[in-house]
Amino acid sequence: MTGHDREFDIVLYGATGFVGKLTAQHLAVAVPDCVSVALAGRSASKLESLRSSLPASAHEWAVVVADANDPAALASLARRAAVVATTVGPYLLYGQPLVEACAEAGTHYADLTGEVLFMRRTADKLHDVAAASGARIVHACGFDSIPSDLGVLLLHELAGGDALTDTTLAVTELRGGLSGGTFASMKTTLAEVGSDREAGRILADPYALSPARELEPDRSKAGWIPERDLRGVVHDRDLGAWLAPFVMAPSNTRVVRRTNALLDWSYGREFRYREVMAFRGPAAPIAAAGLTAGLAGFVGLMSTSPTRAFVDRFLPDPGEGPSEKTRRNGRFRVEVTSRTASGRRLRAIVAAHGDPGYAATSVMLGQSALALALDGDRLPDRAGVLTPATGIGPTLADRLRTHGFTLTAADA
Repeated sequence: MTGHDREFDIVLYGATGFVGKLTAQHLAVAVPDCVSVALAGRSASKLESLRSSLPASAHEWAVVVADANDPAALASLARRAAVVATTVGPYLLYGQPLVEACAEAGTHYADLTGEVLFMRRTADKLHDVAAASGARIVHACGFDSIPSDLGVLLLHELAGGDALTDTTLAVTELRGGLSGGTFASMKTTLAEVGSDREAGRILADPYALSPARELEPDRSKAGWIPERDLRGVVHDRDLGAWLAPFVMAPSNTRVVRRTNALLDWSYGREFRYREVMAFRGPAAPIAAAGLTAGLAGFVGLMSTSPTRAFVDRFLPDPGEGPSEKTRRNGRFRVEVTSRTASGRRLRAIVAAHGDPGYAATSVMLGQSALALALDGDRLPDRAGVLTPATGIGPTLADRLRTHGFTLTAADA
C-alpha cells in the first residue's frame, strides 16, 4: 500500500525525452501493480505514443500535459502526485517552477541535475519551504551523484562512528555515451558563469552546497588547506594509479559535502573528499595525460560564445543520445577509499552494467522515485532540499542491488 491520498504515486515529467523514455521503460517493468504512474510533458500526442510503446502493464497509465513554463499547470501536477521524477533540463532554464511547486505542495521530488548553480538556488529558496511541507527534494538521482553519495555513505556506515578523513572516489572503468541534454546543461552553466561573476565564485567554492557555509573551512582561517578538484596528472602511491581529472567531480564532490553537513558532519570535521579518473598499467601516464589535455581543450572551447557556437555544430541536439548498442554495452566502476581517524583503511565499490549516464541512470532515477513513493517508513526522517544519501539513503542501495548494481564496502 502506498499510504497517501494523492491521485498518482509517481509522475514522470519529461517522459518523452531521451532519458525520460528510458526511465519510463524501466518503471514499466519495475513498478508493483498497486503503484499508479502518470507520464507528463508538454505534448499529449507524444506521451500517448510513448505509452503505447511500453509493455502492456503501462497501457493504463495516465497522461498529464504540463509545460515547463506554465507554473499553474505544474502546481496542479504537483498536487496530484506523491512523487515527481523529472528529466527536463537544463534545470537552470526549466527546473525552478516544478521544484518550487513540489516543495510547496509537500510532494517528493527527484531529478537528474548535475548543475551546482541550480541546486544552490533551490536550496537557498526552498529548503525551509520543503521542510515545512514535508517534501523531500532530492537532487542528483543519476550517475550524478548516486554512486558518489552512496559510496561514501557505505563507508560511513562501515566505519561505525570512526570519522572519515582523506577520501577518494576513483573511476576505474567508464564506458558509455553522451546526449544532447548533457551538453545543453554544460552550455547553460558556462553561459551563466560568463555573464555573472557571482556564479563563477559559487562554482569555485568546494562547499558551494553546504547548508551552513559559515561553519565550513574558510580561506581566511589560519592553517586552512583548500579542497580543490584535480586539474592535472598525478601519481598516487596508495591507489597505485595515475590520476586525471574527472569531469563530474565539480558537481559530485559538492553534493557529498552537502550530505556531510546535512548529517551534522557525522562523516567527520576532518573529512576531505576528491574524485578522479584512475589509470593503471604501463600506458597509464599517457592515458591520464591524454584525458587531461582533451578535457582542458574541450572546456576551453566551451567557455566562450564564438568557440561554443562552433563546437555546437558537432554536438548532439537535446533529445538525442547514444545508440541502444552503446547503452547496452556501457558500464562503470568506481572505488571509494578512505582512511578513518583511527587509521583504518576502507574501500567501497559501486558498479553497474549499462551506459552510466542513460541505461544505469534510468534505473537510478526510477528506483529513487519508487523509494520515495513506497519506502517512507525506511527513509531518513528528514525533509527539505536533500541529497540521495540524506533523502533516501541505504534503502536506495538495497533497491539498486536488486537491479544488478554492485554496492559493497569492506576494510581494505
